Amino acid sequence: MVFEPPQRLVRALGETAPDGDDWLEKLPEAAQRAVALRELTVERVQVPGGRSSLVLLVRAADGTPAVLKLAPGRARPEAERAALAHWAGRGAVQLLDPSSAEGVLLLERLHPDVSVRSLPEAKALLEAAGTLRRLWVEPPAGFPFETVAERTGRQAEAMRARAQAEPEVAPLVDLALAAREELLAAPPEHRLLHGTFRQSKVLAGERMPWLAVGPDPVVGECAFDLARLVRDRVEDLIAQPSGAATTRRRVKRLAESLDVDQERLRGWTLFRAVESGVRAGRVGRPRDAELLLEFAAWL
Repeated sequence: MVFEPPQRLVRALGETAPDGDDWLEKLPEAAQRAVALRELTVERVQVPGGRSSLVLLVRAADGTPAVLKLAPGRARPEAERAALAHWAGRGAVQLLDPSSAEGVLLLERLHPDVSVRSLPEAKALLEAAGTLRRLWVEPPAGFPFETVAERTGRQAEAMRARAQAEPEVAPLVDLALAAREELLAAPPEHRLLHGTFRQSKVLAGERMPWLAVGPDPVVGECAFDLARLVRDRVEDLIAQPSGAATTRRRVKRLAESLDVDQERLRGWTLFRAVESGVRAGRVGRPRDAELLLEFAAWL
């Protein structure tokens, strides 16, 4: 079987490695090797799949359904493995083989085409928030994860550079960077976070109704994790005449439901929206950049 990477993955990896690398070139051979080593039967490549990995729906030798995931080093698959091992299936997909080769994850099979995003908005936010709460645990001793300060520090440098090249985004970038400095001055807790949590990252399962997938784990305060959920379905929010008011109500409702400080959630939502908008502009997605920066301006 030829493991052709989905076009979504090819495009996304082109954004994160504009000068290219040889991971995609070597991917078909690596996938064949990973399948043969584990004596797996491949059902199909998951399409459109993710933006940072190839996902294969497979069956183990005993017939157990599973997922084989291959990711390049820059997607931090070993950090994902460590986080999934620490969560041990509590709120997240189960890691089936903790000792797999670098960049290869064998995971519990969920229902890949059924996420909480398929639910009505209010119900989707409720289920997603409940799943996220279960992930917020103490990190393991000597954890191998970035901290929020480290990750956002890298992002802040890229934001400053973009603001210099594109002065029209500078006011929002300045607000976002000021918010980051204030938030990092006194973080209220130190938890293991999903890192890239949104509705599409919560899939239907068998042993639990909903389980999180695809973490890019980071250690820091809970409001940072929740901030990405605030802007879910941003295109729908922008299209609403009352989008700004709806966004502010969403911040308040999510903060109250998960016992997170509302102003800290607003601050991290601002930072993460501006960072994503600036990055979208930098990699040639002007429509996404416009939506995200308009959303940020409401905060």
